[in-house]
Amino acid sequence: MKNYATHASYVAGFIISVLLTLTAYFMVSQHVNSHHVAFPHHILVPALAGLAIAQLITQLVLFLHLGAEPKPRWNLTVASFAALVVMLVVAGSLWIMNHLNYHMSPTGTNNFIMQDEGIHK
Repeated sequence: MKNYATHASYVAGFIISVLLTLTAYFMVSQHVNSHHVAFPHHILVPALAGLAIAQLITQLVLFLHLGAEPKPRWNLTVASFAALVVMLVVAGSLWIMNHLNYHMSPTGTNNFIMQDEGIHK
């Protein structure tokens, strides 16, 4: 079995990962701490999503060596299943947070209770 892990791939992966993380951090910190809008929301959110995808690809290729085998079908299958699980967890978390936000807000809860009890303002 050929060893695809090399010292150079780990060092390159580490450097790229740190640069991507710092880029995302500085973009958000400039957005939050500046008195003027450094990055509008319609630019910041897709840029952060792009940096996250680049980070994912860096991790998969340089650390986990996805695609380095002669027949990487199982690696792709496992990576696809992992992506599906992550998407389900993220979507479920967002749904739960939205649901809790609606039902835990004072106006949302009061309106829900009044509507459920048939009380009209």
